[in-house]
Amino acid sequence: MSDEFGPNFITLTDEDGNNIELEYVDALEHNGQTYMAFFPTVEDEADEAAAEDFGLVILKSVMVDGEELLSTLDSDEEVNEIYDLFMEQILADEEENS
Repeated sequence: MSDEFGPNFITLTDEDGNNIELEYVDALEHNGQTYMAFFPTVEDEADEAAAEDFGLVILKSVMVDGEELLSTLDSDEEVNEIYDLFMEQILADEEENS
């Protein structure tokens, strides 16, 4: 992903009404499903430790009533598989840019 125009941020609202700001990292398609990776944003050093607890946040794009929404993954197996794919893609991008 090019940072030519700076990072992209999104704000999600969880089921409890809490807003969570995430920084977009990358996207990939796997078996016809689009997945997106994000890092939690950090406003100060106190938030940094909390953000590290979350690590890479992976969500998938789903259609609900004709509207595209972001959803959590369905199983630990799906999380592990997609996480590995993102890590391969991120490492490959870093090697290309070095």
